[in-house]
Amino acid sequence: MKKTGILLLIIMMIASLFVGCAQKADENLIGVSMPTKSLQRWNQDGANMKTELEKKGYSVELLYAEDSVDQQIKDLENMITKGCKVLVIASIDGEALKGVLDEAGKAGIKVIAYDRLIKGSKYVDYYATFDNYLVGVIQGNYIIEKLGLDKGEKGPFTMEVFGGSPDDNNAYFFNGGAMDTLAPYIESGVLNIKSGQTEMEQIAIQGWKSEGAQARMDNLLTAFYADESVDVVLSPNDSLAQGIVASLRAAGYGTSSNPFPILTGQDCDTTNVKMLIAGEQSMSVFKDTRTLAAKVVDMVEAIMKGTEPPINDTKTYDNGVKIVPSYLCEPVFADVNNYKALLIDSGYYTEDQLK
Repeated sequence: MKKTGILLLIIMMIASLFVGCAQKADENLIGVSMPTKSLQRWNQDGANMKTELEKKGYSVELLYAEDSVDQQIKDLENMITKGCKVLVIASIDGEALKGVLDEAGKAGIKVIAYDRLIKGSKYVDYYATFDNYLVGVIQGNYIIEKLGLDKGEKGPFTMEVFGGSPDDNNAYFFNGGAMDTLAPYIESGVLNIKSGQTEMEQIAIQGWKSEGAQARMDNLLTAFYADESVDVVLSPNDSLAQGIVASLRAAGYGTSSNPFPILTGQDCDTTNVKMLIAGEQSMSVFKDTRTLAAKVVDMVEAIMKGTEPPINDTKTYDNGVKIVPSYLCEPVFADVNNYKALLIDSGYYTEDQLK
């Protein structure tokens, strides 16, 4: 009996050591929830953040929800159960996470919204993103400069406008920045939106889907451009630009007599950079995910140390419940003239990735 008792005591001591180790690991655990692996940028965002957090000594639970809101909620619930101390969330639907964030808030877990504002919850502690209004301004200014509107060119030029997913708060900032910048030329008739479609409910593409953009561009070309070419297409991001280019190709654009229109984008996905090089897409706003990931790591570390995370905006991002303290990184644009310096020389891509 004594031997049995001693054996049980040893087993209990060993078990307590494992429990202690598990608790210690939990104290150092960070949850990172990304929306999908189907877009290159989210793979890079997740990988960059995991790498940088692990360099700092944190354990990282990185999960991709594959564009399923229900799956993202389940992922976050699992992270809460595992004892994550901070959640970094790039939301699929910015208005669908209130319930699970209530759970996180009650558990004392801090939440950083990553590049997409989470709305309707008081438990969004911080927001890290790029200056999304500036993204649109950059796209608008690129169009102005390429057409020579700033030098007095009167055109008129035909233009069509696309919007992002209506459940993504960023889509409204992108659109607002571009349309505010282009407004004087639209109002004067120098830029002629033949379809007349400018409201988000008319131009938005659900889920940022390339096929949705392609279908809408097909309809626009059939209805309004049977006898003339479109000169400009304002696309807020690269996934939409891919669909737009597919539609334009099918309609016979890309020849010397019918060149591709000026076409904007965002994210510098490899597919789109190749399209820049081929002359099919004009520009893409570059948001270096390494910069954003590094800033989020700084924010996480400050939270874990009990200090104030770095923020540079306390006025812009209202999630319907509160103004969320934010850090805004500054974007730039890439086109055929500067992509090598911006993307290859910086180590973001290799030359082989763009062949």
